[in-house]
Amino acid sequence: MTAIIGGIIAIALGLWLVFPGPLGQATKWFIGGGIVVLLILGGIIAVAAGISDIKDKIEEKREREKEKKEEVKEEKKEN
Repeated sequence: MTAIIGGIIAIALGLWLVFPGPLGQATKWFIGGGIVVLLILGGIIAVAAGISDIKDKIEEKREREKEKKEEVKEEKKEN
């Protein structure tokens, strides 16, 4: 969840620096826009990693529930 939030913030900051205005012009002149590209790409990667992490947690929860159901079935067979 933290990765998603950080990624969204990085994307927003990168897009904010691109738009016209004092910071946009300073970014284009002094940095050449490289930091903007890194912020946006890093943000996209962080969001993707966060989504993947959430999917893994959901899958892990399903596996645990499945194992519990199998244990209950085994206990019923033994009794």
